[in-house]
Amino acid sequence: MKPLTGLTVLLVMLFGLAACGGGAAPAAPAAPAATEAPAAPAASDDYGSGYGSAPAAAAPTTAPTPTTAPAPTASESNGTARTFVIVPSESQVAYAVDEQFLRDGIRDFTAIGVTQEVEGTVTFDPVNPQNSSVGPLTINISTFKSDDERRDNAIRDRWLESARFPLATFTPTRIEGLPTSYTEGTEITLQITGDLTVRDVTKPVTFVTTGVISGNEMRGTATTNILMTDFGFDPPSILNVLRAENGVAITFDFVARAD
Repeated sequence: MKPLTGLTVLLVMLFGLAACGGGAAPAAPAAPAATEAPAAPAASDDYGSGYGSAPAAAAPTTAPTPTTAPAPTASESNGTARTFVIVPSESQVAYAVDEQFLRDGIRDFTAIGVTQEVEGTVTFDPVNPQNSSVGPLTINISTFKSDDERRDNAIRDRWLESARFPLATFTPTRIEGLPTSYTEGTEITLQITGDLTVRDVTKPVTFVTTGVISGNEMRGTATTNILMTDFGFDPPSILNVLRAENGVAITFDFVARAD
């Protein structure tokens, strides 16, 4: 065998590599395509119910259209209190006193005197009833009239002395029973306590009052009981003729209208 020449040796090596699956060196793998980084979301101006600045990652949204609250009605706005003025021609203050006539046997009788000369105001807040108030009331007690003119004159001159002290006043200091809400047409009952001045004497008195409001009109009745001796005068008494009880029932029927 002839010795292999250098060229022959080279050819044998190349064919051997081919037979073993060799060949050209594999190409280096291509670098992966660069992926596009996600765009940073823009800041949002919709904070919902949160506070402070908007989170940077929030997606942009359209700001909500602000809503306009309906304008308050007259009864819902500030200054809802209404002033009702007593109408004298439709109101009256009355006293009732039990008497005994001593002639011709004892006969019981109730003397009733009435006047319409009364002035005053009531302020009522239908939205916040507990803010309501009653202004001072003034009654001209010198104009009380009963069924007997002689009785009226004796009361004015000798007992009540309303000829000298014609005006009685009631100044409320406390109202109890005001509701937290009021529906028009509903009757309510209150206890109105205040200072009653008759002659030159002032005493605390409580009127039990019922009333109702309908539209611009307020109607009601207030009642109380007093003792004559509390106000510095004795019950009328005429020897062997008449004797009056000490207690006096006072009833105030009123109509008041809003200004």
